[in-house]
Amino acid sequence: MSHWQSISPRTTDVGGIPVARVLPVKERRTIGPWCFLDHIGPAEFAPGERGLDVGPHPHIRLQTFTWMIEGEILHKDSLGSLQLIRPGQVNLMSAGHGIVHTEESVPDTARLHAAQLWLVLPPEQEEMAPRFDHYPTLPRWQEQGAELTLLIGEHDGHQAPTLAFSPLIGLDIHAPAGARLTLPLNVHFEHGLFPLEGSVTIDGTPLAAEHLAYLAPERQSVEVQLAPGARLLLIGGEPLALEPTIWWNFVSRDRAAITQADEEWRSGSRRFGPVPGYDGPRLISPPLPWK
Repeated sequence: MSHWQSISPRTTDVGGIPVARVLPVKERRTIGPWCFLDHIGPAEFAPGERGLDVGPHPHIRLQTFTWMIEGEILHKDSLGSLQLIRPGQVNLMSAGHGIVHTEESVPDTARLHAAQLWLVLPPEQEEMAPRFDHYPTLPRWQEQGAELTLLIGEHDGHQAPTLAFSPLIGLDIHAPAGARLTLPLNVHFEHGLFPLEGSVTIDGTPLAAEHLAYLAPERQSVEVQLAPGARLLLIGGEPLALEPTIWWNFVSRDRAAITQADEEWRSGSRRFGPVPGYDGPRLISPPLPWK
């Protein structure tokens, strides 16, 4: 069986919390339509500590995807959405033509643990009207000693309700008592495996903490072993025909569209409206590298 590529993370800061980012990095920019993966936490906060606070910022031509493991995050956006996401739930924001949102941990949150990802919208959906969807209930089942939750797409006869615009998969695998299992894979997909908690081996080889295992297409399955308490995230999809430009909070196959969006964000255009109920300044975009 062919081996896999180990991708190292880089540490960055999101809303005052250090996170491990494994997409996009130098070794790999995308896995199918997945173009961003941050592992937030597990972070612990002292009583009265502010926690996560990400001020108003814009997105275009992508979907933001939050999988909550511990704690709670409050989502607000320029559509007027107000949604608390709890453990075991998914928040999905489809930016399309443009949207602004904020994210805050709720007061007295002692511990926060989540995965935040982005999905590139296909060309025919790039300029769709923005929308927000919340999924409190997802397909869950037990298999080979593990608890599986299908976050998006389909897997082994299961189908998630989550809004998707291209063939893909997002699957959480949790093994409270430890597990060894064979995961069937779509041979047309490239896949990524990321340990959210605990020790994991892939095809008998340990996967380092905060590292991403990349599997090229044409694989029919993968063998994974999870130590007691371990949790593993599987993502995948068909390789993109054209890799998008990813800059700040914007994603597009057309760099000019990012330049335009940045100008409109800086000028306060109605395209990027206010976020009702958030008290704080908007984030300022960094200088465009190609201007």
